[in-house]
Parts: sequence; structure tokens; C-alpha cells
Amino acid sequence: MKLEFMQEAIKMAKKSGQDIPIGAVIVKDGKIIAKAVNEKEKRQNVIYHAEMLAIRRASKKLNNWRLNDCEMYVTLEPCSMCASAILQARIKKLYFGTYNVLNGAFNDRFDMRQVMHYDMDVKGGIMEEECTKIIKNYFESLR
Repeated sequence: MKLEFMQEAIKMAKKSGQDIPIGAVIVKDGKIIAKAVNEKEKRQNVIYHAEMLAIRRASKKLNNWRLNDCEMYVTLEPCSMCASAILQARIKKLYFGTYNVLNGAFNDRFDMRQVMHYDMDVKGGIMEEECTKIIKNYFESLR
């Protein structure tokens, strides 16, 4: 795990405009091959989460839906939709910033790896304070 990749995901999150500020980065062989932000509001499409867009871009770059030797860095614990896509894409490792208390899919309460019988390394709480602050500030600005 390299903090520089989470820092890039945080930079992406800050560029999310009107969407919830979540950034995702996919790394292969120590190099970023895809990055994305949430675009659900921008595109009015429920599947345009940062993780889904990053997977799509990485698959296109590698010309392969299998992302076997890739790692994903994302600022918020993925939801079940994104978790399923991450697992099915065969991403090797997932690092996330802040925990998604309501809808997270890689925690003690609910772990998509058990549901889908996939094994993948997952580590949460990476630069958690900064990731939490970005999301908290976003929701406070809506009030």
C-alpha cells in the first residue's frame, strides 16, 4: 500500500462537483491506470459510482475485464454494488479511507467477500480522517 495512491484518490474526490465526493484509483505494477469520481448526479445514472467508472476505465486500458494484479484505492468503503463489481473484476487488493456506516460492504456487519465466496485483501481506515472530512464538509455545505 502506498499513501500516494490514496492521496490521488482524495484529489479526485475533491473534483466531484455536485456529486458526493468520492474518488477511486486503480493501480497496476505501481502505476495508476485509471481514476474516477462519482458522476451519479452529473449523469443522472445510479451506476456511475467512482469505483464502477474506474473499473470500466482500467478494463478498457488493459483490454480485459480481469484486473487480477490491480489494486484499488477509494476514499469511502464501497457499497454492495461496487463491492460486487470489484470482486468480479478480480481486483487483488482494496484500500479505502473512511468507513461507510450505512451502506459499506466490507465490514464486520456485512462483508461481500463472504456472500460471493471471493478472497481479496481489504484494508480500511487509510487516511481516514481526511477522507471523512471531505464527505462531512460536502454534506454540511448542503444544509
